[in-house]
Amino acid sequence: MTHYFRPLLRHDDARPETALTLADGWTWFDTVELRQRDASPVMLPVSEVPSETLDRLTSQRAPICGLDFAAPRLMGILNVTPDSFSDGGEHYAHDVALQHARDMADQGAAIVDVGGESTRPGATEVPAREESARVIPVIRQIRKDGRVPVSIDTRKAAVARAAHDAGAGLVNDVAGFTFDKELAPLCAEKNLPVCIMHAQGDPQTMQVDPRYDDVVLDVYDFLAERVNALIGIGIERHRIIVDPGIGFGKTQEHNLTLLRNMSIFHGLGCALLLGASRKRFIADIGKAPQPGDRVPGSVSVALAGVMQGVQILRVHDVKATRSALDLWSAIHRGQADKADVSPSHGGRTNA
Repeated sequence: MTHYFRPLLRHDDARPETALTLADGWTWFDTVELRQRDASPVMLPVSEVPSETLDRLTSQRAPICGLDFAAPRLMGILNVTPDSFSDGGEHYAHDVALQHARDMADQGAAIVDVGGESTRPGATEVPAREESARVIPVIRQIRKDGRVPVSIDTRKAAVARAAHDAGAGLVNDVAGFTFDKELAPLCAEKNLPVCIMHAQGDPQTMQVDPRYDDVVLDVYDFLAERVNALIGIGIERHRIIVDPGIGFGKTQEHNLTLLRNMSIFHGLGCALLLGASRKRFIADIGKAPQPGDRVPGSVSVALAGVMQGVQILRVHDVKATRSALDLWSAIHRGQADKADVSPSHGGRTNA
């Protein structure tokens, strides 16, 4: 029976000598929750956790695209699409998209994630040629500016190849490298770091009655399988980011359960990304039907992720999220000094 270990994370100064630091970051733990399928959870001290698991939980996450993860980093979202759920095509025009990327860099985004295909519920597939035409000019100009690195949000090898040629340094695949069989080998060939996201179904069907035996463990098992598959073709663990895929084939309760248990995914030994910004559950719980009104709820969820050691926050509202992180850092200055993502603390890079 598989054992899953969820570190119970803290970030204050009252730290016992037996405590271990999570991923050389800003949180620590001295207790874990052992979970198994068809068994009740058990609390264990770190002294009873297998050494291999502790190594994955505590090992420093290697830099990706020049970014270290001693502090939470902001990934600014740039949708170069006419039908995004979050901004309604507001940044579809080239000049507008480029200015928004520059603004996010100035506001504290450590990396900009450029996407040319909407993956909102019900969205249809965009041909690779059209997707490339949307994103490549923007990526090329962002990299020419030299303010921030760029990731390409795509499921397709042809788009990723063109984006890499234009300067993208990370491939972020919402399909977890299951949509296009050529995408993972391309990333291995080009030595590209990757982000694996979990989704149940595709954008057209994912919100049609999604079900899980245990959403946390099912998502963990999917990510673990994909990590091992990518390692098997030559993409090293330290170049892999994992994302549980909030809102992708999940009900509101699935999303909340994943958020409550986010720290379990550190056991994969990879940097952890949370992409919950402006999602529908934030609209429902926060009574904010319009995407632009979901900023407070999105920031709240982002901070909850930081308290569970999430290294990368994928957000629409960079300025608001950075401001919240700066305040969080100031309040928890003893242990959270590393959580300041202002430019003077390494929030940006020209890598």
